[in-house]
Amino acid sequence: MKVTPPVEKSLLYFADPMCSWCWGFTPVVDAIIQAFAGQLPISLILGGLRPGTTDPVTESFRDEILHHWHEVHKQTGQPFSFEGAMPDGFVYDTEPASRAVVTVGELVPNAMLGYFKMVQRAFYVDQCDVTREDVLTEIVDQFDISQVEFQKQLHSEAIKEKTLGHFKTTQQFSVRGFPSLVFQKVEKGQNNYQLLSHGYRSFESIKSDIDTWLKL
Repeated sequence: MKVTPPVEKSLLYFADPMCSWCWGFTPVVDAIIQAFAGQLPISLILGGLRPGTTDPVTESFRDEILHHWHEVHKQTGQPFSFEGAMPDGFVYDTEPASRAVVTVGELVPNAMLGYFKMVQRAFYVDQCDVTREDVLTEIVDQFDISQVEFQKQLHSEAIKEKTLGHFKTTQQFSVRGFPSLVFQKVEKGQNNYQLLSHGYRSFESIKSDIDTWLKL
């Protein structure tokens, strides 16, 4: 008797640890994980918001970013520390934080989303410079990960290539903004994709779409 392979469904979450709307979206992701535990795995894909930036933030750029932060706070209620954010000389390079998240994902896969969220909180609430290796290393203590092993992997060519792979995947999916959620269905060896959300959406509006999609 021929056995039909099972249909596998999951969500691809495209985000960046230094994206303010992604920070605003974090409670929604947490709610999705809780509501659909055991039904819908979520895979985090690092989008690459501003990887490789070398110029310090300007006053006008800081004002523009803080305007977004205020909008996110107003719409989502997520906490931010506005006063003194992104001080003079700060370089908004999102590659180190993204690479750190990828590193944790390699060392302890089920800690990847948790570490991602802690990096977000460190940046937006605690005003830590998450472009710095010492800051990113200190956060791994909360996940029972060896700092020595973390730093070793963080600088490995394999992790650098894997991080770049995340960015390339984002480009291949034509994701232009974060956060974005994409349905993935693997059926008969074929991958099928459908955009669920682009930008911020409430859990209530997303939940109904997920419920419908899971029945297909």
